[in-house]
Formats: sequence, structure tokens, C-alpha cells
Amino acid sequence: MTDLARIVAEVTEEITANAAAIEAAAEAGHDYPPDWFGMAVATPDGGLFHGGYAHIRFPLQSISKVFALELALEACGDKVFKRVGREPSGDPFNSIVDLERNKGVPRNPFINAGALVVCDILVEHKGDDASARAVVEFVRAQAGLGDVILNDDVLESGRKGGDLNRAMMSFAKHHGNLHGDIDEVMEAYVHQCAIEIDAKSLAKAGLFLTRTARTGDVEGDKRAKRTRRLLSLMTTSGQYDGSGDFAYRVGLPAKSGVGGGILAIVPQVASIAVWSNNLDRQGNSILGVRALELLADKADWSVFG
Repeated sequence: MTDLARIVAEVTEEITANAAAIEAAAEAGHDYPPDWFGMAVATPDGGLFHGGYAHIRFPLQSISKVFALELALEACGDKVFKRVGREPSGDPFNSIVDLERNKGVPRNPFINAGALVVCDILVEHKGDDASARAVVEFVRAQAGLGDVILNDDVLESGRKGGDLNRAMMSFAKHHGNLHGDIDEVMEAYVHQCAIEIDAKSLAKAGLFLTRTARTGDVEGDKRAKRTRRLLSLMTTSGQYDGSGDFAYRVGLPAKSGVGGGILAIVPQVASIAVWSNNLDRQGNSILGVRALELLADKADWSVFG
């Protein structure tokens, strides 16, 4: 693992040194100066390698959709996909267009409409009180944290704003694809998005996604199958409408969030978390994507090779 420590250090140094040029070359929706960058790589044997500002907390935002989907699939299996599709959207993550085309059925679980239906499934199975904390507690347990801090700004904006998300839920409810109370589903969704975490803890929280090998026992094989399916969705839909370009450049299943974080997985090998605030036009961290591209190349990691 000394090679991995060296690679992480090299990537961090290269990203930090060239941050301005990397962001200038990207299709960004702003002209902000380059921000801090952090990265962490966790391995199943307990290894943790990190560089830069890997200790700075950021809101999980849409990365939380991965953990919510895991809980929903664990609760009711492939029945989830009777209510949520498995296709890339090709539209912005907060688009309502596909809901109209598909009569209230979202294209995939990682756009906002799909994530809200997944939250509705959790509310159905766990009740409104438990569902609001379900993803929070799952992340806490997977990361080995004593407690989880929730970002007050995200909580407030989700509760007082969120008009478009509520419109999506109303549309889904009109077509019979949202069963719970809109405010209860919104509360569960806002809680999971508001989770504050640093890159080191996020890398550890994602380790369960590296376990894709069949074990020979029923429960182990069932878990591996579920994880493989989740990773496939991360590959095709995890970076909003930039998922194809990300797969081409990085070659790993991953999920991003507008908090600047990205969680990427090398099956059976490593869980990777990167963070930097400045986003491209698709809502993905500019420095984070480039760091994962460099890391995958230097470590020779790809699900396609």
C-alpha cells in the first residue's frame, strides 16, 4: 500500500499546483477562484490514505442518494424499480420534463425526482420519524462516526425553499407514484442532503460498496448482487448529465453532489472520496473529477479494463 500512499500524494500535489489552470479549462458556471481540495482512499483491509484538505466537512447533498437507494433496495429489492427507472436522463438533475413524459415515473434514482420517490419508499417502510434519520444513521454507522452533524443552511433551504422538489412530488403523487405525505418525504430528503462529512469519513462510509464478490452464502450473494446493481446505476447516472463523459475519463462508478464531493468505487479494492467546491456546468466538482481521472490512471483502476 506504500504505492497507493505515494499515488495519493502525487495526485494531491498535482491538483493543488494546477488548480487554477484545471478550473479555467473546464466549462464552469462561475468565475470563482480555485478552492481547497481534499482526497481520501479507504481500502477494505482498514487502510486510509489522504491528502490536501481531507478533514474539511461539506454537505453530502446528492451523494446521499446512494445510501438511500441501498436502504430501499435492502427493504424491498427490485420492487423499487417498479416506481423508479434505470435509464440515464440526459437532462439536468432537477428537471421535471421526464416526469411528464413517463407519467410520474422518474428516469433513475439519482435525479431529484427519483431520489424523492426513493425517500417515499423509505417513509413507507420505516415511518416518517425513522425515515428522517435513516440515511443519517446509516452513514454514521458505515463511517464509524460517533455522531453526524447536519448542515443548518441545507436544512433551512430545503424546508423553506424546495418548491421545485415539491412540484415533482405533486406530479408523482398525481400519477399515483408518491404514497406518503409530501412534507414528510421532504423532511427525510432534506435530512440526508444536509449530512456534513469530510473526505476521510466519506471514503470509509463507501467501503460497503466495494464488496461485490459472491461469498457462497445466500445473504452474502444477495448483498453482492444488490451492490453490483447499485454500482451500475452510479456508472450510468451518478454524475447527472455528465455521466457519460465521466465514465469515459475516469472509468469508475461514482456519485457526485453539489456540495463539491464525489464518492467513487473500485470494486473489491477501494472507496475514494474527493472534494472541492467549484462545480462544472453539470454540477460536478471540477478539481474532483480531474483528481479521480489522475488517480485512476496512475493506479490503473477501471471497471472496463
